[in-house]
Amino acid sequence: MKLDSAPLDISGISQTEIGLELKDSNDFNLTPAIAPSVQPVVADSPQKQQSVLVVFGTTFVTIFLAEIGDKTQLSTLLMSAQSHSPWVVFIGSAAALITTSLLGVLLGSWIANRLSPKTVEKSAGVMLLVISLMLFWDVFTSH
Repeated sequence: MKLDSAPLDISGISQTEIGLELKDSNDFNLTPAIAPSVQPVVADSPQKQQSVLVVFGTTFVTIFLAEIGDKTQLSTLLMSAQSHSPWVVFIGSAAALITTSLLGVLLGSWIANRLSPKTVEKSAGVMLLVISLMLFWDVFTSH
């Protein structure tokens, strides 16, 4: 409801239609109003479909970009070249990626049921910060 919308006009409704009965000065008895039954409107919400598509697209792009040129892709490339069976390597690597993604989703939903989103967000941030610091430490100490 908009805050600037006009209030509903009920001036044409009688007291008997509203069903308000005054018993004494401090006690109100609200009886059901005589009104046609209202059926809930159930419609496919484009907002819900859009959010599913947005989540899918964001997930796809993020994982796709994260996986380009990483050690998994390079390992798959080498195995495909050595085995001369690219489709078998493809099926094996796809099954492995699906399995690891399934584990991530199951673990994520388990954590989401036990912790608040704010706690999960802060924990992920701290873990990424710690990993970044460890990587920087490794780079600086290796030279």
